[in-house]
This record gives sequence, C-alpha cells and structure tokens, in this order.
Amino acid sequence: MTRKTRTDAEDNRRRILAVARAAFAAEGLDLPMREIARRAGLGIATVHRHFPARADLVTAALAEHVAACRADMRAALEDPDPWRALSGIVRRFAEHRLRDRGLNEALFGSHPAAAAFAADRHEQARALGQLVDRARATGVVRPDIGVNDVRVCLAAIASFRLTRPATGLHRLVDLLLTGLTAEHGLPADSAPALSPPGR
Repeated sequence: MTRKTRTDAEDNRRRILAVARAAFAAEGLDLPMREIARRAGLGIATVHRHFPARADLVTAALAEHVAACRADMRAALEDPDPWRALSGIVRRFAEHRLRDRGLNEALFGSHPAAAAFAADRHEQARALGQLVDRARATGVVRPDIGVNDVRVCLAAIASFRLTRPATGLHRLVDLLLTGLTAEHGLPADSAPALSPPGR
C-alpha cells in the first residue's frame, strides 16, 4: 500500500466517522449504512471495507462519547454532595437526549448494534444505584425513592418529544427532580430551581 493510498484510506475513515457521529446523534442508530455512505460521498463498499458491520461503525463512532459518559459518572461518584451528584447525572442525561440520540440508544437502550457497550451499560446502572442509595441515606431524596424510580425519570426524559427551543424538556427535568426530593425539602442552596413555564 502506497503512502497516498494509506492517506486516502485514513481520510475516508475519518469522513465516515464524522458523518456517522452526526447522523447517529440526530437520527439514531438505525440509519442505513448506505445513507451514511451517500452523505460521506463514498461508495457503500468503501464504508464496509472500514466497518464490515453496523456494530463496528457504531462502536467506533460513539467510543469517545461513551468514554466521556464514563468520566461524568466517575465525577458524580466522587462528588461529596449527594444531591448535586444525582441531579447532575439526570441533567446530563437530558443534555445527551437533546444532543445525541444515538448515545442514549447505546447506553440506555438495548440496540443490538451497541452490543460492544454492554459493560458500560451495566456499569452505568450500578453507579446510578450507588448515587441513589447515597442520596436516600443522606436524606436528600424521599425515603421511598429507589433506583427504579430514577430510571422511570430517565425513561420519561428519553421518550419526551423534542421541540425547539427545548424548554419543555428542561421543565420536565425540573419537575422530575423536584418529585425526587425529600418530603421536607432540600436546603435552599441545594433545591432544584424550577424554570418559569414560559421560558
């Protein structure tokens, strides 16, 4: 393989990944590979040469984003403030819902093309359980709240029909977080702020 051929191949791979990241973020993981090839200005054979199966492309396209999610969860686990840690993760999930549909499908769904991230899904679930347990133990969420309740909140966020601007989703997150808080309320500097309905 000549240097020019290698360079062309590397350029093609980068182009495919850039197109796939944008497409998966906007439209989810089911977008046909042929359409990704079309948007990249390449033949489908070129795409398959670099990524023989959809799962290979999904894994490569989302690897950096999944690594960032891992870092977010580690930071939450290390945060000494239980409410800030838990509510921050819920808000980050909502941000990903807005910006990256494919990432949500990979980490919080069960899309077959995201099988490579099964360990990450398990670890995210375990870590979320720790955040909820700590928040409950310190009294910042209601005593009857468990990790399944927080998963219901995440499912509501994931299923929310997005509009522009995304004030509706932000409002939903505020309301869900308020529903988790302890019966007697959080300290004023810790309570989740509710956005005005018209904002």
